[in-house]
Amino acid sequence: MARTLFNADFTPPRWLKHRHLQTLAPYLLMRGTPRHETELLDLPDGDFLELAWTVPAPSDARAPILVVLHEEEGSIRRSPCAQALLSMAAKRGWRGVLMHFRGCGKVPSRHPRGHHAGDTADAYWFMSMLGKRYPHAPKVAVGLSVGGNVLLKLVAEQGGDGLDLSGAIAVSAPLDLASRSDALNIGHARGYQRRLLKRMRRKIEAKQALDRFPLGITQQQLERLDTLWAFDNEITAPLYGFSSATDFYRRASAGPLLDRIELPTLILHAEDDPFVPADIFMRLPLPSANVRIELAKHGGHLGFIEQHKGLPRSWMVHRVAAQLDAWSRLPELKMARHSL
Repeated sequence: MARTLFNADFTPPRWLKHRHLQTLAPYLLMRGTPRHETELLDLPDGDFLELAWTVPAPSDARAPILVVLHEEEGSIRRSPCAQALLSMAAKRGWRGVLMHFRGCGKVPSRHPRGHHAGDTADAYWFMSMLGKRYPHAPKVAVGLSVGGNVLLKLVAEQGGDGLDLSGAIAVSAPLDLASRSDALNIGHARGYQRRLLKRMRRKIEAKQALDRFPLGITQQQLERLDTLWAFDNEITAPLYGFSSATDFYRRASAGPLLDRIELPTLILHAEDDPFVPADIFMRLPLPSANVRIELAKHGGHLGFIEQHKGLPRSWMVHRVAAQLDAWSRLPELKMARHSL
């Protein structure tokens, strides 16, 4: 682990050390939807992906591209970290795009199928399309929370040459979904669980109203699913072909695959993340030499708010920007594996 695990140079302000304050801080300090245009990209199965592209777009088709995969139940409107990353990329002359997971954008998905925390099929299809549309543009992907789990699992599955990506960055990724489910059912973290379940129930209710939900579950039964494990056991698992929540967590978690990653990969994480146990990396296989993990003592979940020149600033966005700058200085971004 010593070859891949490093101390992050993040220091929170004294008044913002607590993990729950850090987790909530971006929603209070970083809001600001970047200028963007929406594209509905049809999928082979008849559904679509809703994309948010930053505007104005670079005129050069070879301009580097930053792909952002948002957190669970996030969107271009609800995800301050994704908003900040896209704005940062645009300022650097990158083409920025957020891929909404199915059902997370403004337009309801056409199929009962939505997305789950280990579903890599749509992201793989989108990355393939992006490679055809911009064949000469270097590409880097950033995954936030569950988006980070999806990204790392995709990178591990596809190997070094299976994706048109030069590098991957995951922030606050819940690498062991079973432990995430447990963590969100403890203490104050139950508040995050309640909000997450509320949004997930609303989506099911909307699909039921349109007769697009195949599972026979009543409103009363849905309301009784008051933990993430119960929801995943009764809804996610049967909807996506898993035998149980336990089976889903085992097969959908990216953590056990870290040793297979061949692409240059940066993982940013905080020990006090309320969504993930503090010893998560001690539970997982030794990551490959292509993976660099930067672990901060504080930071919460997708927090990492520091003080810079007397004002709050996202250390995470600053760190990602520094990595993009380091990679883009190389003669070919494909050589990024040597700069981590």
